[in-house]
Amino acid sequence: MKELDLLLAGWLERHWMAAAADEKAAFEHFLDLPDPLIAAYLLGRDVPEEPALRSLVERLRAGI
Repeated sequence: MKELDLLLAGWLERHWMAAAADEKAAFEHFLDLPDPLIAAYLLGRDVPEEPALRSLVERLRAGI
């Protein structure tokens, strides 16, 4: 989905340089997930069980 790509690219542009190593690792792990699962997380249809991913998804969805 183009919209999800824009959301992820926006986060990278705004936050990657200042992100902590663990947050960068969570983001890289997130990108390795299957696209339907990424979409489900970002659209609020599912919630990651892993705390680091859950925190990242909350930030992504909030635009933080």
